Amino acid sequence: EELYALSSQMRRAAVSIPSNIAEGQQRISRKEFITFLGYARGSKAELQTQCYICVRLNYLSKEQVKYAMELLSETGKMLTTLIDSQK
Repeated sequence: EELYALSSQMRRAAVSIPSNIAEGQQRISRKEFITFLGYARGSKAELQTQCYICVRLNYLSKEQVKYAMELLSETGKMLTTLIDSQK
C-alpha cells in the first residue's frame, strides 16, 4: 500500500510541474507567473525527494532513478532560467 501511495504522489508531483507553469503563464501579472514557476520548482524538488525515498526504501535502485534525476536537474535549470528572465 505504501508503494502505491508513493507512486501516486510521484505522479501528482510530476503532473504538477507543467500544470503550474501553464497556470502561471495564464495569470495576469508577471509576479503571479513567477509565483507559479516557484510552485513548479517546488514540485520538482518534491519529485526528486520521492525518488530518493524510493531508493532508500529499496523500491528502486540508484541506477533506475538516475535518468529521472538527470531530467529533474535539467528541469530545475530551465525553471531557474525562466524565473530569472521574468524578473
